[in-house]
Amino acid sequence: MMEVALAWLEKSAPAVDALNVFPVPDGDTGTNMLLTLRSTVEEASRVPGDEAGKTAQAMARGALMGARGNSGVIFSQIMRGIARVMGDKATFSARDFAQALAEASALAYKGISRPVEGTMLTVMKDAAQAGQKAVGQNGTLVGVVEAASAAARDSVARTPSLLPVLAQAGVVDAGGQGLYVILEGTLHHLRGDALPTVAAPVVAPSTSIIVTQAEEEEAYGYCTEFLLEGTKLEPEKLRKKLEKQGQSLMVVGDEKNIRVHIHTFDPGKVLSSVARQGALHGIQIRNMDDQHQAYLQMRQAQAPTMTLATVVVVPGEGLLKVFQSLGASAIVPGGKTMNPSTRELLSAIEAVPSAQVILLPNNPNVILTAKQAGSLAKKQVEVVPTVSVPQGIAALLALNYEASLKANVQAMGEAIRKVKTVEIAKAARSSRYRDVVVKKGKPVAFLDGELVATAPGFPALIEKLLPGLGLEGAEVITIYYGADTKPQQAEEIAELLQQHFPGEVEVVEGGQPHYHYIMSVE
Repeated sequence: MMEVALAWLEKSAPAVDALNVFPVPDGDTGTNMLLTLRSTVEEASRVPGDEAGKTAQAMARGALMGARGNSGVIFSQIMRGIARVMGDKATFSARDFAQALAEASALAYKGISRPVEGTMLTVMKDAAQAGQKAVGQNGTLVGVVEAASAAARDSVARTPSLLPVLAQAGVVDAGGQGLYVILEGTLHHLRGDALPTVAAPVVAPSTSIIVTQAEEEEAYGYCTEFLLEGTKLEPEKLRKKLEKQGQSLMVVGDEKNIRVHIHTFDPGKVLSSVARQGALHGIQIRNMDDQHQAYLQMRQAQAPTMTLATVVVVPGEGLLKVFQSLGASAIVPGGKTMNPSTRELLSAIEAVPSAQVILLPNNPNVILTAKQAGSLAKKQVEVVPTVSVPQGIAALLALNYEASLKANVQAMGEAIRKVKTVEIAKAARSSRYRDVVVKKGKPVAFLDGELVATAPGFPALIEKLLPGLGLEGAEVITIYYGADTKPQQAEEIAELLQQHFPGEVEVVEGGQPHYHYIMSVE
């Protein structure tokens, strides 16, 4: 089933990539899901025999270690849910698979601290509900997957009604489309159909769209995470025990290992309530609302002083040299899509000679993968959620090897808030985002991740950007020019900026793909 799903996703990944909300050439949800699914299938191919349970367990491992981007991380949770239901079964029934889909949906939601509706989470939930309903109506595995696939298609069409940003861009959710393609691929296998020679069509948005606003999760005490190791543990019983002690509770695992995530005002009470059940590992407590400072200071005082190491994700040869010059301990090349896998990040974490590691993803789509790699590491890992190269550079410049891990994470967080990031590329397709109407092939500009302007050429685009850059309070502008930009062109942009900016303007070869210019305003 998964081998055919992989083949179907290989044909369809470019179309899924094209669903990126912003019309930029590095939309990579389809690519991320494809690489994650490929790792899933490769791991399963190493399993001798054909027992369903052993195969599912291998798939879950492959998905976990090969997860790339947010969509890949969510898919790894889906595979973990399927593996949990398969257990040690040699074969499985339609009812088993329907139950596996339900468990996959539940774990996918639990794996995200702030789940958002209108994404592949919603699509998975709707598919699972349809699959369970079909068990009583049809009873066959084909019937369950048919129902799940049809429900996934309809759910994808409704995603713009749940996420305003999708409605504004006129696209459906890319992760949801990718999940639908995977389900459809499994259906092709079960029916014995030959795969079509063309890619799966992209689901059209529903014509009756009512845009609703997603609820924002509020900060709540301390974000507390740990791994409980023991024997005969009961995740469900532990979940019920902790439900009244906080919010955003996640309890996943088995009778030997349980991972807990909770937002609570009293992390000490949470830890003491479970400590008698086994050994606690990888305890991480982050202050979310500046309460109980004495508790965190006490924990910091007890922690041994160790040299810090930094792991950074970097696209482009020129930017790699920049981060090397700033003293990055390890660099994970971002590659064409700048989405390294969990395995690649974990290898870099374990390779650096330090027990404490700060990880800088430098891309919003790498943050979940970075957190997943950090949770799997045997070291103490903190992910500073840098979403751009300039933020990563600002964070490294704020690093003080004589300060504690906590102090450095705080200093880096303050540093990245002081830098503005401008990213300029050529539009991969025509689109509309809020009041910005974009034409394919024309330059577009993003300010701190938000599409703000387009123009016929790069100089005209810079002129449009100037009022929103806050140059009156800035000291330096750094221009990192990409692989498709000539040095002379970058110098011309620098001269244009210098006409309006009395401070220093620096030009650095970045060599990054897709983006002609990445600029930091500090």
